[in-house]
Amino acid sequence: MARVATHPCYNQDAHQHYARMHLAVAPGCNVQCNYCNRKFDCVNESRPGVTSRVLSPEEALAKVAYVAAKVPQLSVVGIAGPGDPLANANRTFRTFELIARDFPDLRLCLSTNGLKLPDNVDRIVELGIDHVTITMNFVDPDVGAGIYAWVAHEGRQLTGVEAAKVLLNQQLVGLRALVAAGVLVKINSVMIPGINDTHLPDVARLVKAEGAFVHNVLPLISEPEHGTYFGLTGQRGPTATELKALQDTCEDEDGPGMQIMRHCRQCRADAVGMLGADEGESFSP
Repeated sequence: MARVATHPCYNQDAHQHYARMHLAVAPGCNVQCNYCNRKFDCVNESRPGVTSRVLSPEEALAKVAYVAAKVPQLSVVGIAGPGDPLANANRTFRTFELIARDFPDLRLCLSTNGLKLPDNVDRIVELGIDHVTITMNFVDPDVGAGIYAWVAHEGRQLTGVEAAKVLLNQQLVGLRALVAAGVLVKINSVMIPGINDTHLPDVARLVKAEGAFVHNVLPLISEPEHGTYFGLTGQRGPTATELKALQDTCEDEDGPGMQIMRHCRQCRADAVGMLGADEGESFSP
């Protein structure tokens, strides 16, 4: 608990006192989720995968220096997109190297789909990135096949159940390696009614058994204007009542018994400030 005392995403009490910032240095992605549409230079949308600008590692360092001088509550710097940080490993790790060098007191974290995790756990540990979020939406490949359009792995573009099997295997291998190395792992799962909503308790049960620290069950964002596959095909998101019921089920001590995060704000890839009070527009490049 001491390690999450100042991390607003891992500790619900901390989000009222500490700020975080996301650095949008990772434009490319190796997985196409049916709920994602990465957008650059979009200031009017507040959701994952959106940023006003992609930064170089050196620009990111300069932004950290500027924000740290203006936001004394800043405690965490993370990379969460707009693509996948580990699909842009050189840019991601160069950014973390610079921050660790100049701001050793800031906690480092990243968020990933997990496809490239097994290849990068050693580097994550070496750089002191002690909080990693993995987005895991299924543990049954038949369910996963309905969530992802494709997965790019080892020079091939995979689809359907084959893609889901490869992604799940990489996620589990990466999760186990991170836990063994003492890294705190948060699992993000997007609740998609009619596709994985009744399945997510199985995800909670498995990730708890594998040693994940906390589980964040998120509502699908599927407004048509965002241009995602689910948005354009009419897939609805959950109601607040449905989301809470699922979170309660995943947390039930007689069921999965997983610690559940309930204060997530589904931040942009360039978010700055306290959760729920994004000041990113105040810190333009």
